[in-house]
Amino acid sequence: MEILLPIIIFILLISLKQVNEYERGVVYTMGRFSYVITAGWKLVIPIFQSFRKVDIRTKAVDVPKQDTITKDNVTFKMNAVIYYRVVDAAKTINEVEDVYYAMLQLAQTTMRRVASEATLDELLANREKIAIKILSIVEKHATAWGIDVQTVELKDIELPESMVRTMAKQAEAEREKRATIINSEGELMASKNLADAAKRLATSPGALHLRTLNSINDISSDQSNTIVFAVPIEVLKAIEGFGKKK
Repeated sequence: MEILLPIIIFILLISLKQVNEYERGVVYTMGRFSYVITAGWKLVIPIFQSFRKVDIRTKAVDVPKQDTITKDNVTFKMNAVIYYRVVDAAKTINEVEDVYYAMLQLAQTTMRRVASEATLDELLANREKIAIKILSIVEKHATAWGIDVQTVELKDIELPESMVRTMAKQAEAEREKRATIINSEGELMASKNLADAAKRLATSPGALHLRTLNSINDISSDQSNTIVFAVPIEVLKAIEGFGKKK
């Protein structure tokens, strides 16, 4: 009895397995999948049973830059990051050998395929839509591996230097075009306002004289200015007529 007790204690100790809160344990009995154990201390029968731990925390897959050709034949590089977590530990172990490597390869091929179906302008203007499309394709395949793909973020789109210079010139030309249009619209509006003002002054009796007096008042505020006053022809004729009467 004294000999059996230490043996029993030893067997219990080696049978006791600890699973942390952020892990799940996949148990196999004589090579066949049996069940999944949750956090805590669990008994796994030596020799007959074995188990593997699976981390269920959210992981980030950093997808390196991929050489890609767009629908309009522009070559560029694009990288992304994918966040996922294990929701079915049994599938993650039984359905795929290395889930991280599988997710990385799936993300790379999906990125190249989605980018090849869009033009460069669509990629630059609709990055969120492109990321959502990549997410839907990756998630459809990853579900069979017990993976929940949470989000896909496009990190950077690197264009060739020649393309960057061309786009900069195009943007500058577009800005100059808008500035020219705005200036011409302003000049047109100013000319219309001047024409309207001229018509009002011509059709309103005494309006031109009032405008002249107002201008003289503004000029006379500075004593260094010399004012040459042009007398209206009507006044001259009146003076001439007055002289003839005498």
